[in-house]
Amino acid sequence: MPLAVLAKVDNPRAILEQVAAKVNIIEDRRQQINVSACVQLLAGIRFDADLINAYFREDIMQESVVYQKIVREGLEQGRRSEIRLIVRQLQRHLGKIGTETQNKIQDLSFLQLEDLGEALLDFKTETDLINWLTEHCD
Repeated sequence: MPLAVLAKVDNPRAILEQVAAKVNIIEDRRQQINVSACVQLLAGIRFDADLINAYFREDIMQESVVYQKIVREGLEQGRRSEIRLIVRQLQRHLGKIGTETQNKIQDLSFLQLEDLGEALLDFKTETDLINWLTEHCD
């Protein structure tokens, strides 16, 4: 059923409506959520978001394990980017940062990274950074 949205048809609204109707009659809630998410992901290849949202509820997709995995991966990718940026800023501001210190930075949470991003402007030496990490990580 999820692949039906990729079929070449004259009336895309009709195929989305038919698939949505079939998804809505799936009795097992978990299966319905996962099938709906798959359909929406595949439909996104051919149709714009407004058309898909006209037939499928976004909140159902958000409950899907597929959707949640994509969100987690996106958040982790953003976290890694933030770490790279902060390390670059620290190296520009303080010079070379030790590997052990960089490893501690990589273990920080999002909130700690944000705090470090502000605090780094006040650091004069790597010792200031190490002291900050000691205070905020233990």
